[in-house]
Amino acid sequence: MLRVVGRRLLSVQQRSSTATSVVLARDYPISNGGDSSSTHRSVPSADLSSFNSYHRSLIRGFSSQGNEIGFASEVPATVDAIKTPNSKIVYDDHNHERYPPGDPSKRAFAYFVLSGGRFVYASVLRLLVLKLIVSMSASKDVLALASLEVDLGSIEPGTTVTVKWRGKPVFIRRRTEDDIKLANSVDLGSLRDPQEDAVRVKNPEWLVVVGVCTHLGCIPLPNAGDYGGWFCPCHGSHYDISGRIRKGPAPYNLEVPTYSFLEENKLLIG
Repeated sequence: MLRVVGRRLLSVQQRSSTATSVVLARDYPISNGGDSSSTHRSVPSADLSSFNSYHRSLIRGFSSQGNEIGFASEVPATVDAIKTPNSKIVYDDHNHERYPPGDPSKRAFAYFVLSGGRFVYASVLRLLVLKLIVSMSASKDVLALASLEVDLGSIEPGTTVTVKWRGKPVFIRRRTEDDIKLANSVDLGSLRDPQEDAVRVKNPEWLVVVGVCTHLGCIPLPNAGDYGGWFCPCHGSHYDISGRIRKGPAPYNLEVPTYSFLEENKLLIG
């Protein structure tokens, strides 16, 4: 490749020298031996330099133009364009492809594909959101523990049964007529947490309370204490037959959970 370029440069120089001599001989004839008829002229250096610059400008060019002419440029095309800018610069786009615009007849198919893709994306997003919500909801075993059904037919009057609900003990006491009268005869002004017995029960025969001491969370003992209800041996809190605090450091009465009677002998806690 270099050899070919060198040969072309040599031929260009030879042609330029030949053309220069021809032009000079035509425009600037030189006198022979003092002939007075011929005019003596000297070759101006400015005209020669302008001719050489014009000849070089014909040889120079971009790669796309140089390939058509067959000459190689001494300076890279980009450098020459920066040094001598002109309005005839043409961008070389022979190695670039231009894609024609889409066919209007296929526009409906393109819209169908885009709409179908968006529908699939929306469906996947909806499925992910539903899975996230379901994962945050309670499982079946947790929902089963949320409520507890108790059979009251086996509980004798005057006894207390302890069941487990949501990880906590629940006391179910079947009270006698004497227990009900004793609970209603208490002076509310003497109570630390005043509550009537009728407010704490739905059926006077059945008392349902959470078996956790309101002091520090201990479990009181049933049918014990100074008031015949519950006694907490940890710090000496006494509760009466209605689960109300009567003595000791506990600040509140025993909590009454949410419950309902399904049948005469069926109790649903929760």
